[in-house]
Amino acid sequence: MIDETALREGLQKLLAATEADIHTRVEDEPGLKQALEARHKAAAEAGRTAPGAWLAFRDEAVTQAAVHWLLGCVFVRFLEDNDLVDEVWIAGPKTEERDRLNEALDRRSIWYQQNQHGNDADYLLNVFAQTAELPGMAGLFDRVHNPLWSLEPTGTQAMKILQFFQARDEATSELRHDFTDPDWNTRFLGDLYQNLSEFARKRYALCQTPGFVVDFILDRTLTPALDVFGLEQTRLIDPTCGSGHFLLAAFDQLFAKWVEHEPNENPRLLAQRALDAVCGVDLNPFAVEIAEFRLLIAALRVCGAKRLKGAPNFTFQLAAGDSLLHGPPLKGESAIQRPTGDDPMECYFTAEDADALRRILGQQYHAVVGNPPYINVADPALRETYRLRYTSCHGKYQLSVPFTERCFHIALRGGDCADEPAGFVGLIVSNAFMKRSFGKKLVENHIPVWDLTHVIDTSGAYLPGHGTPTAILFGRNQLPVANTVRAVRGIRGETGVPDDPAHALVWSAIVAQVGNAGSESKWVSVADAERQGFTRHPWSVGGGGAAELFGQLSDAAAQCLGAVADSIGITSFTLEDDIYILPERAARMHRVRSEQLRGMVVGDAVRDWQIAPVDPAVFPYTQDFVPLPEPSVLHYLWPARTNLSQNRMFGGETKIEAGLQWYEFGRLTSSKLRSPLSIVFAFVSTDNQFALDRGGRVFKQSAPVIKLASDSREDEHLELVGLLNSSAGCFWLKQSCYPKGGDHVGDEGARVRPEMWDVYFEFDGTKLKQFPLPAKRPLELTNLIQTEADAHSTVSPDRICTGQIPTAAALADACSRAADHLARMIALQEELDWQVYHLYGLLEEDLSLLPDEIPTLKLGERPFETVMARQMAAGELETTWFERHGSTPITELPAHWPERYRRAVERRLEIIATNRDIALIEQPEYKRRWNLPKWEDLEQKALENWLLDRMESAALWPDPELKSCARLADLLRRERLYDGNLGVTADAPRGVQ
Repeated sequence: MIDETALREGLQKLLAATEADIHTRVEDEPGLKQALEARHKAAAEAGRTAPGAWLAFRDEAVTQAAVHWLLGCVFVRFLEDNDLVDEVWIAGPKTEERDRLNEALDRRSIWYQQNQHGNDADYLLNVFAQTAELPGMAGLFDRVHNPLWSLEPTGTQAMKILQFFQARDEATSELRHDFTDPDWNTRFLGDLYQNLSEFARKRYALCQTPGFVVDFILDRTLTPALDVFGLEQTRLIDPTCGSGHFLLAAFDQLFAKWVEHEPNENPRLLAQRALDAVCGVDLNPFAVEIAEFRLLIAALRVCGAKRLKGAPNFTFQLAAGDSLLHGPPLKGESAIQRPTGDDPMECYFTAEDADALRRILGQQYHAVVGNPPYINVADPALRETYRLRYTSCHGKYQLSVPFTERCFHIALRGGDCADEPAGFVGLIVSNAFMKRSFGKKLVENHIPVWDLTHVIDTSGAYLPGHGTPTAILFGRNQLPVANTVRAVRGIRGETGVPDDPAHALVWSAIVAQVGNAGSESKWVSVADAERQGFTRHPWSVGGGGAAELFGQLSDAAAQCLGAVADSIGITSFTLEDDIYILPERAARMHRVRSEQLRGMVVGDAVRDWQIAPVDPAVFPYTQDFVPLPEPSVLHYLWPARTNLSQNRMFGGETKIEAGLQWYEFGRLTSSKLRSPLSIVFAFVSTDNQFALDRGGRVFKQSAPVIKLASDSREDEHLELVGLLNSSAGCFWLKQSCYPKGGDHVGDEGARVRPEMWDVYFEFDGTKLKQFPLPAKRPLELTNLIQTEADAHSTVSPDRICTGQIPTAAALADACSRAADHLARMIALQEELDWQVYHLYGLLEEDLSLLPDEIPTLKLGERPFETVMARQMAAGELETTWFERHGSTPITELPAHWPERYRRAVERRLEIIATNRDIALIEQPEYKRRWNLPKWEDLEQKALENWLLDRMESAALWPDPELKSCARLADLLRRERLYDGNLGVTADAPRGVQ
């Protein structure tokens, strides 16, 4: 039997050596290199690759050839080991009847006697040529399209390939790699397809579709297509077929249908009919080779063939090529802009068969299935070629967008009468198009004219190999029939790795509930949702009422944030942070004047209504933002001038070519800095982090800003900060924005979500423009929270260590005051959250209290945390929330609370238990986590910085004695500045070691 792990690991090493060997040949033999360069030039002229992408083109060609050499040997060994061929060319396990390895060694010796000037590369080519003469094998070793004929390894490397497949185990003398399988199972080839070549895996985004997902999709595409169109007519295509999982499963179903339909017919004929109805195309040539070999073995198995010799010469409807580019225009394919006359896309890659691609892609299908790549297009020329052909391509689009358009257009177009039924489409795709801006055209311009029938959120399901969140789309290529779409929306994802992904909790819930509108479980909810909601971007696919609540919040808006904001987005980026951003002490050492420094706010610094202390950036502009640095800045930047001049902008041009001075930032939107007030937010975060900035700083791209009109008051900014920082605001944003990370990817490449509150989101300006603003806004509470936040920042260790001796007593007092301010902020935030529920119309009554009725709160004492604590006590919940945040779960309300506050909290707990909308928002993933850094860490860092400043000002630097870490700690103790242990270790402060 096949040891897949040992085979994969061995072939990976062998592939690397074979690639290096062929690379050397290409560089050493002018003829080979010139032929490749000619193909690259032709491809570049056709817009299929960038003119400057020669190295990538060459590397891909070498990898394809090397992989085909190894796969060719795998195919031959599989045939030999399973007794499908009479002759043995490479090896085979020893049996009582035959010693296949010795037969192969004898055959090789005879070949060398007849070909005295040959080598092992020639021998293997001869093996492949003889194998190609067997029934069904010609396509696998096609001399025109298989790259192994055009790029060969040296004889020495070919010998190593042979030795790999002939190697014996030293302990047992058995072959190290045995391909014997009584069931002729070829699934291992799919695993090789995905894992053999790292280059190919990234280039083609190789990702196998789990078998249970394949069956699920075929049940809702191929099965109804057979009912509608009949067995004789039905054709299926997977235009992203990969190693053939959809094709294999479809073949098995079609063959079974044919046997049922014509039980007395020759199985060989029925197998060919099933093969004729299954079509596949893939950009990756070796994936197509694997798919074809797997289909051949499947056909041999069902028709009872024991040997290839004498078996039917099966033919296959497969081709290597780009499904987005090849094939003539189809009826109804007006969205794809084709050039007139011959298509220049045909054909500049060895593995592509233009005739086969025209035939396969030149017709429409009754069932279209696929798992399109989840990646962006790296090659800029090809990216623009797709953009010209597919009007769904928008912005920095993923390939799933044009493939979705292509798949619907390649399905049979339905007419207005029952005699013209439409083809069925089923795709598992990256769900990024639902929320990221590149999906806007697909959602708003294309999906409205298709009969989208199902949207199934599978982002929470455990799908091996799928580290990217996914969704399954079902539809038909016709105008919409019903006013609703069956929506399966996620509530909770898998929290751990299941024993059997096919029967995991989330996937089982999807399968069990998809046919039952109105059903709801712990994992998903199912509803027939209004179609109109799927024609607007972004989509909300939150289950358990989340999508409906998202719509309710949006409908409650008196206006959107975009209507009151002048701009939302990036203010600046340097393109060279390591040069521009530096500690203030380092800036002083370089004698950069303080007037030419500005604090550079990064996303991580925006936390809990505050902006943490940040390093300054060298700011080569005047006060009026004219690029005119002072001599001290020029002196500092001058050694890096060449590097700075060559910084590349997003369009590919250098900074100089873009008309900037060499010392400027890559971008500085000065209009956003002229008025002092801004609302800055963290672009990527686990929760909504917005803060008021009163001017004097600049902001990295990780910290975009919201700018109101220049004459807007601070109160107007604070009203918005309150709404944006509320739990209702967090709920709306997380329904609208795309999850960036935080899910854990297991060994199988699948996603699990131990804690929903730990998932990062990308809060982008496009979505923020749509943020709903109620008619009334929470100014009083917001002002109070901001006042506490400002006071909290004044007692930070950095402030204490500025301008005074940071004694232990002073630090302890500051720590106590900081804790008091934080406790007050926690309590006020809770009041704000409940007031905002009323402002959005989620509650008829305003349950917030007056400021003087609110006691301070500790983490763990908020109502939603009490609910969690009670669920934990009842064994209904497992969570690390309290441990992660250093709090204690409480099931009973604190006795020291004022009676009025206790009654208010009891009322809130009652509402959480009875009001579905409030219960949805009162979840930890929408409540503020208060992730302020630990005081001890801030204190130690501030003390270290104070000490370094003291040494610098006292002209003690650099004193060799002070380079001792122990000396630093002694100095602190002697000065009685700190009565604890500084804890300086080998990782001493910057500049000390």
